[in-house]
Amino acid sequence: MTGGVATEESGTRPPAMLTVGTVVWLASELMFFGGLFAAYFTLRAEASAWPPPGVTLETASSAVATVVLIGSSGTIHFAGRALERDDRAGVQRWLAITLGLGALFLANQVREFMVNDFEISSHAYGSIYYLMTGFHGLHVLAGLVLLVIGLAVVGGPGPLPRRGPVVESVTYYWHFVDVVWVGLFTTIFLIR
Repeated sequence: MTGGVATEESGTRPPAMLTVGTVVWLASELMFFGGLFAAYFTLRAEASAWPPPGVTLETASSAVATVVLIGSSGTIHFAGRALERDDRAGVQRWLAITLGLGALFLANQVREFMVNDFEISSHAYGSIYYLMTGFHGLHVLAGLVLLVIGLAVVGGPGPLPRRGPVVESVTYYWHFVDVVWVGLFTTIFLIR
């Protein structure tokens, strides 16, 4: 990606400060989610039954939503490839598709919250379930906002390569959100 100015000596581009800042911030977010995973496994180790009796999760719909979210990692990757080709319409198209897929994922999560047979205050499982999936949902929502900003920046006047750091930062963020969800889905819905 185009993230900085070419150096005379090596011909490579140093990363843009926006990109470096995004990676550092994502490292702190990784620690935050690591704490949530640690809390989950601690609660699970102390519980006599996990999940508690009567808890039913919609694993099939969550699996479909997971595939949708993983697919959005592919579409945002294609946006980056279009940026490398200086294809403004391609970047916009792939960012918009990523936005739509992310919105579908989030809509499913909201639907699941509404139909769950337990609440955040029902038991420790409910508390950690809603904390983990809820914070992830907030990150997806933030990613949707970033995608809209990315679309606006790419659509602005001027050369497309100057928009590279914005698209690159949104891409890193979106991939992070996807990877965290794969961990959450595996932990909460598959290994229980």
